[in-house]
Amino acid sequence: MIVTVLVAVFWILLQQLQMPATKPTPEVKSTTSENSKSALSVLDSLAVKGRAPKTGYARTQFGNGWTTSGGCDTRERILQRDMVNTIMSEGCKVMSGLLHDPYTGKDITFTRGIDTSSAVQIDHVVALSDAWQTGAQQLSANQREQLANDPLELLAVDGPANQQKSDGDAATWLPPNKPFRCQYVARQIAVKAKYMLWVTAAEKEAMQRVLASCPGQAAID
Repeated sequence: MIVTVLVAVFWILLQQLQMPATKPTPEVKSTTSENSKSALSVLDSLAVKGRAPKTGYARTQFGNGWTTSGGCDTRERILQRDMVNTIMSEGCKVMSGLLHDPYTGKDITFTRGIDTSSAVQIDHVVALSDAWQTGAQQLSANQREQLANDPLELLAVDGPANQQKSDGDAATWLPPNKPFRCQYVARQIAVKAKYMLWVTAAEKEAMQRVLASCPGQAAID
């Protein structure tokens, strides 16, 4: 009888030793991020100041043109991202494609060439001179170069519309394509928040007017 009990106890202990250890339940990571906030709330977090002097501004303050990685420069990457039906060369050049232009709402056929490439240009959503006058002077040279090549800051757009915008902020220029204005302003806000830039009082007021028609507009990722 005693032997039988001992055998039974031994068998139970053996089964427990062979059972896999219970794994702890993985912790669910929060998906909440800065990008889930509304553009209006991010705008309210930005400092409001007057423009600093433009003294010392030059395009070279933001690096010597487009940066290159993996044999492909920033311009070509943005053309690839924003256009459809693209045809590429072996050297990572976009030879042709179709742009659904966000600034004008029209379709633009792009063909690379001396007389044709300017039909589609890469816009710095926050104009670099505007960035310079609203805090970028305090950034390091590397940070300014990063800003100028950040996909968040760049859009492929209609060339003439980009030229018309020039160095304007939201108080002086908005895309003619009104349905895109909410996204445009939200992207400007996201860039300014990311690089610790401020807005002017007139700029903030203009942004608020645009976002009043789309209060649920999320901050652009």
